[in-house]
Amino acid sequence: MKNSDLQYLKKYLPSDRYEEGLSRLKKGEPVQYIVGNVNFYGNEIMVNKKVLIPRFETELLVEKTVKLINKYFDEKVSILDIGTGSGCIAIALKKIIDCDIEGIDISEDALDVARKNSELNMTNVTFYQSDVFSNVNNKYDVIISNPPYIAYDEEIMEVVKNNEPHIALYADDEGLYFYNLILKECQRYLNNKFIIALEIGEKQGQAIEKMAYKYFNDDISVKVEKDYSNKDRYVFISNLL
Repeated sequence: MKNSDLQYLKKYLPSDRYEEGLSRLKKGEPVQYIVGNVNFYGNEIMVNKKVLIPRFETELLVEKTVKLINKYFDEKVSILDIGTGSGCIAIALKKIIDCDIEGIDISEDALDVARKNSELNMTNVTFYQSDVFSNVNNKYDVIISNPPYIAYDEEIMEVVKNNEPHIALYADDEGLYFYNLILKECQRYLNNKFIIALEIGEKQGQAIEKMAYKYFNDDISVKVEKDYSNKDRYVFISNLL
């Protein structure tokens, strides 16, 4: 049990629930689930075991994507957030920039959480069920995603493996399944000027870059960028870069 988790519990959990929270923490439950919410890009995001706990790395994905949008688009943009989970990415983007944004997820339980978070944060985000593009009919300037990217045989922290939804963590093909699916099918859902922003596993950048050029040929630029720990964590694909 980490001291930072104890401090988080004391700070954010009401005193009459502290003993119960401490017991759950000792049993290995993430402190964010015990408290019931987390701060993401200045927004209070409700979380439970139906959704992945938002990470600092994903805040940086939002920040980098906003910079690109502001650089290359002068008008309102349309955005699709694939695998929205708690809705944290979509809600943050909606509050920062002028956009129409849709968040999709295969999990109706996750979408229930996302809709509540949108209401909590007073944002007008459209959330609906879709297995990647299965129910998508529109075209977008920006497609953003933090999909499941952990290989099934990859070692991860016990607190994550034992608590967070595996549907939001693991993917086939050494964790690359959803990147391949997104990049293979996304062209029909993109406008003429586009940005694709992806969060990735630290060893996946080169493979995803190859995928991008495979499906888009030489019509795009691909940039692999690093997170706060200087690890490859993001891929940006665009015909504007």
